[in-house]
Amino acid sequence: MRIIFCGTPEFAALHLKGLLDKNIQPIAVFTQPDRPSGRGQKLTPCPTKLLAQDAAIPVYQPENLKNESAVQLFRELQADVMIVVAYGLIIPKTILTLPKWGCINVHASLLPRWRGAAPIQRAIEAGDTETGVTIMQMDEGLDTGDILERYPCPITANDNGKTLAEKLITLGIQGLSSVLDKLQYSSLTSTKQPQLGVTYAHKITKEETQINWALPAIQIDRQIRAWQPHLAAKTIHQGEVIKIHEAQVGLTNTDSQPGTVIGINSTITVQCGEGSLNVSILQKAGGKAISASQFLHGHPLTVGEVLGR
Repeated sequence: MRIIFCGTPEFAALHLKGLLDKNIQPIAVFTQPDRPSGRGQKLTPCPTKLLAQDAAIPVYQPENLKNESAVQLFRELQADVMIVVAYGLIIPKTILTLPKWGCINVHASLLPRWRGAAPIQRAIEAGDTETGVTIMQMDEGLDTGDILERYPCPITANDNGKTLAEKLITLGIQGLSSVLDKLQYSSLTSTKQPQLGVTYAHKITKEETQINWALPAIQIDRQIRAWQPHLAAKTIHQGEVIKIHEAQVGLTNTDSQPGTVIGINSTITVQCGEGSLNVSILQKAGGKAISASQFLHGHPLTVGEVLGR
């Protein structure tokens, strides 16, 4: 089977690795172009490109797929099927229809809930107790294609963006293998997505990662977990940005202003709009993520101080 794989971040790279581990080697890999990264803003290849190069798979990185040269490239590759996992570029109909079996997408939600760019994060933020992986036949819409397979996955109260992604990657790899087997034997069936229950997982903005202490503690806890590991929830103390990587909903509740430090022990307890949070892992600008106890040694906080300003 002649397979093209399209993907960019680590989530995609691990799906590619899963295929390679099953001795399924694509004829070509498409990723987004190298982007500036780090303090030096050096052009850096994405994880999928690095893995493909290690496996000696040809890598292509067009800026977009809307020009005739991109279409011609896909036409010349003569793929039986194209697998798309977190690619990040819009694939036009002229390319979607080229492979014999079309284009198959691995999406990290139970469609039609959480169509769009950030389904893992939005599911945690919303307090969903279940998500999953949908493998669908791509069409021109945004995650609107027919469903080929769905694999549910529970979301626990301790899951963050990293742990949930790991669970979904395992399901996605298993699902891809099953779908490819069924494709070869013409035993794959599809169903239309329901019209009810559509939600959109919009890309997370930098503004959203700033903690609003006026929100209920349970909502802030979800956001802190959702933004891990690539983003981090942030607050301000004495003009300095502090990232909060881990916290637990506390039992203490006072009438103090939201953002007020109301307790210091092994954790830093902060009053929220409703309830409190026990902050346990923090990070100063330029530093490493450390425990609250370690943080307090070099960055004193006192009860009564207000975070977020």
